[in-house]
Amino acid sequence: MIIDFHTHAFSEKIVEKAMSKLTATSGMKPYTDGTVNGLLEIMNNSGVDKSVVLPIATKPSQQRIVNSWAKEIMSDKIYAFGSVHPDAEDALEELDRIKESGLYGVKLHPDYQNFFADDEKAFPIYQKCSDLGLMIVFHGGYDPMCDVIHGSPKAFAEIHKKFPDLTMVLAHLGGMYRWEQTERIIAGTDGNVYLDVSCIAGEIGQDILKRIIEKHGTDRILFASDCPWDDPANEIKMINALDISQDDKEKIFYKNAAGLLGIKC
Repeated sequence: MIIDFHTHAFSEKIVEKAMSKLTATSGMKPYTDGTVNGLLEIMNNSGVDKSVVLPIATKPSQQRIVNSWAKEIMSDKIYAFGSVHPDAEDALEELDRIKESGLYGVKLHPDYQNFFADDEKAFPIYQKCSDLGLMIVFHGGYDPMCDVIHGSPKAFAEIHKKFPDLTMVLAHLGGMYRWEQTERIIAGTDGNVYLDVSCIAGEIGQDILKRIIEKHGTDRILFASDCPWDDPANEIKMINALDISQDDKEKIFYKNAAGLLGIKC
């Protein structure tokens, strides 16, 4: 089994506009059309059994719309997260609705949402998520949409110190193109701090990838692709090429994710 812990899709109402803007800004060629059906197709082609879809509320006004859509798309193959915006006055109330809706966690993208991950204005969100048992997936490191790094390994380490019971998933192995910092600051951190491997195939060296995984422990590494911005097949090939045991690969491919999502395998 393979569970992709980091994918994106958009509702039919906004998918064309969203994909056009993101493609133009990033200069990246998407691997799907950005729809849920497109995601399901590439999952089938690459051998992925289940995917986590991570919507992002880029404006305070988008919270309820995004989260209602996320609930609608859930199935035996699609596990959706919700999102809140740190500037929304009703962010904490929306977290209650996310929990009640059965969504599996919260996606925050400090670059798209224009806040620094360790800004105190986001602390009530972190505390509420910790209290509700909602994990947070953070975008980490570089993003082509922004010249400033809003989510750094150092910031995530500070969040973990202040909210040790919060389950955090740090995308792009702790921070895109900030892997030396991940190795030095994040890898080996105690507690519920997970690293996903989304969109790093072909970008990271196998040596530092293996060092980070070994230092952090294979129990807290999650397979992920960032589809449609990468093909899951690329990350599958990257993990299979690692000189680690088959049991460790199975943890990364699905066992760790199944534990977080409550999936019986």
